[in-house]
Amino acid sequence: MNPRLLLLAAPLLVAAGPAPRADPAALKRTTSALVGFGTRHTLSTTTDPNRGIGAARRWTAARFEAIGRDCGGCLKVETIGRSFTGPRAPNGVRVEDVLAVQRGTGDPNRVVIVQGHIDSRVNDVMDVTTDAPGANDDASGVALVMEAARLLSREKLAGTIVYAALSGEEQGLWGGQLLAETAKARGWQVAAVLNNDIVGNTHGIGGEHVDNLVRVFSEGIGSSADADPKGQRAIGAEDDGPSRALAKAAVRAAAADRGIGLEAVAIRRADRFQRGGDHLPFLEAGFPAIRFTEATENYDRQHQTIRTEGARRYGDTIEFVDFPYLAKVTQLNMALLRQLAAAPAAPARASIAGALSDDTRVTWAAVPAAAGYRIRWRRGDGNAWTDSRDVPASATLLDLPRVNIDDHFFGVSALATDGSESLVTFAGVPPRPAPGTAR
Repeated sequence: MNPRLLLLAAPLLVAAGPAPRADPAALKRTTSALVGFGTRHTLSTTTDPNRGIGAARRWTAARFEAIGRDCGGCLKVETIGRSFTGPRAPNGVRVEDVLAVQRGTGDPNRVVIVQGHIDSRVNDVMDVTTDAPGANDDASGVALVMEAARLLSREKLAGTIVYAALSGEEQGLWGGQLLAETAKARGWQVAAVLNNDIVGNTHGIGGEHVDNLVRVFSEGIGSSADADPKGQRAIGAEDDGPSRALAKAAVRAAAADRGIGLEAVAIRRADRFQRGGDHLPFLEAGFPAIRFTEATENYDRQHQTIRTEGARRYGDTIEFVDFPYLAKVTQLNMALLRQLAAAPAAPARASIAGALSDDTRVTWAAVPAAAGYRIRWRRGDGNAWTDSRDVPASATLLDLPRVNIDDHFFGVSALATDGSESLVTFAGVPPRPAPGTAR
């Protein structure tokens, strides 16, 4: 087939239906239960049946087990762990993550992860006994993960979803490191990591109230050992690495479902200034990962011992969590999880050619499970994809007449039969010609 004709031969794909709606009341019940353990400090007691990190983790595992029973055994629940030592645990501590794995029906080794951290703290990071409710930081994220598991476990999806409640975040991002190491060791093909940390507050420290935005943090230039920053800069891919592509997918997911009532704001930074979260170990391991965080933070309610000084109240207590807002953030996570778990893998590579021409040819590696491909492009002065063409699964190239290669950026994603779309693979240049070859 003439590749130019592929512009007219795109399959008509039907988008997947809306995800089930998150329940603010269910989110509140989970958050309240976690707050009820007093402190969830990583170094707190693991033997008390009612208080501390051990009791909180056991309760989380039991809740995942109950959700799994409700869906006929669709979740495999496990606790992984190992010991870590560092400045915030000089004598060492065993860090454990609680996982619920929803095995995919089509490509189970392709994995998407949604996570929050179960541990909490007060002003003194070494204080393991004082009440540290951690209602927003980060019981809100764990409640989101559990609600996503409760609702999405009812569906059959091609890829695997891992629902994760991590420990050790406040002591050194150790829970994220543990899960990233586990993913590597098990050979998971991690398509996306959605880290949810501080996602339930809508009243900022300056008095502002924002309940219609959520921030999405992502890195541009890759930070893993095998990243190629020089190569990314050479082709203009600083805004299109896998994690940035994931953030853009989150923005599109929010825009596609107006019923959520939430706009995703893509912050072009791996995390908040001089701070970090459990997605960072995944970035270092080379996996696409982003962080969701509320649009306006209140620092009087983060890492604070509960107290009142004059008229000023401190402490991360449940009364300050906005559960309808948390339901919106949960809804967005579910929409993105559902999309990525249903979609095929992203093309392993994509290239462009067309120097000294007014046309551009885009080529890509075939994806065995793809029902079709979407070729996206935009002008070089923008960061959001503005134009696209869909082509059949048999195609691995597309000519774009009068789309100048010097003035545009290009990418390719793989499509499922229901229209679910993978992350967009940025289309770089083909291998450089040998010295002395005409260009």
